[in-house]
Amino acid sequence: MKFTIITIFFSLFLVDFGFAQQGDLDISRFGGKPNSDISQAFLSAWTQACASTTAVKIVIPAGTYQMGAVDVKGPCKAPIEVQVDGTIQAPTNVVNLKGADQWLKVQHVNSFTLSGKGVFDGQGPTAWKQNDCTTNKNCKMLCMNFGFNFLNNSIVRDLTSKDSKNFHVNVLGCNNMTFDGFKISAPAESPNTDGIHIGRSTDVKVLNTNIATGDDCISLGDGNKNITVQNVNCGPGHGISVGSLGRYDNEEAVEGLLVKNCTLNNTDNGLRIKTWPSTPLTITVTDMHFEDITMENVSNPVIIDQEYCPWNQCSKKNPSKIKISKVSFKNIKGTSGTKEGVIFICSSVAPCEGVEMTDVDLTFNGAATTAKCANVKPVITGKAPTCAA
Repeated sequence: MKFTIITIFFSLFLVDFGFAQQGDLDISRFGGKPNSDISQAFLSAWTQACASTTAVKIVIPAGTYQMGAVDVKGPCKAPIEVQVDGTIQAPTNVVNLKGADQWLKVQHVNSFTLSGKGVFDGQGPTAWKQNDCTTNKNCKMLCMNFGFNFLNNSIVRDLTSKDSKNFHVNVLGCNNMTFDGFKISAPAESPNTDGIHIGRSTDVKVLNTNIATGDDCISLGDGNKNITVQNVNCGPGHGISVGSLGRYDNEEAVEGLLVKNCTLNNTDNGLRIKTWPSTPLTITVTDMHFEDITMENVSNPVIIDQEYCPWNQCSKKNPSKIKISKVSFKNIKGTSGTKEGVIFICSSVAPCEGVEMTDVDLTFNGAATTAKCANVKPVITGKAPTCAA
């Protein structure tokens, strides 16, 4: 009996002082309170959670909090969930982020979950006004809201990313990662605020997500395999893009993309694959599939551009050596903001192969759109614009 009483007392002691091996860790237990900076509290909670041998949830309740740049790492001993139901604000002044490239960075963790009804507010408007990235290719890159690096079997669900200073989310080297019910919000004029950028990752899914931003809603860099984008609403923004690719010598092939049942509304581009010309790179881009897409006043709804060269940063004298193949567009309907609803500008030294269009029915001012093509012979089934050189 004496041993049992001592055991119970010791267990209660552990819970009271934040040493429990499982369950919820409320941020207040580590000194995190509304209307205060919770950076250190979050780091302390993470350290304890990461050391636990059983699953732990870090909870940030309703309320408004401030947080500086936080970088948390694994490997951890058991799954960790961070549930955010409050609003967390980044510093308005970029100086207070101390040069961090990502505001919340999570690295080298298995079975990580970020969930809740909360908002991560990057407080970007002041930084956007001070930044010249829309005109200066060598501008100083601002801080992203999230960096998820080398995560396995992880999920981000239901949260909102608001007004990031730069990209909202950067995914690098992840495997089996899902975004579900995620929301991204920034005005159309916000510079370089890509929604979700994915690089060198496998089996990433973006599901049931609303993205309104000032750049690509979703963009794929090099080295990606088996990416799924489904039930996504995009707009404003620059559409859903593969690339740009081919600018750097060490890039890797892209293989396996399914974009399905999505809506693009008033975006600058729709479904786009873009590669740089005049580079020595010879990687492949293959198995890209876009189907059941609704366009609402989308400029350049369907586009392959192998002469992508923003701000005239390159020469177009030499064609792209990137090989694009097995690309299909199926059941793409709606309205275009330009007469040319389909543009396929492929490489003269590596023409596109296996490009298919099935029921691509787009109108501009009430009339069917046209198609412009170079170095490609698409197979057309059903209603779709025919190519003109």
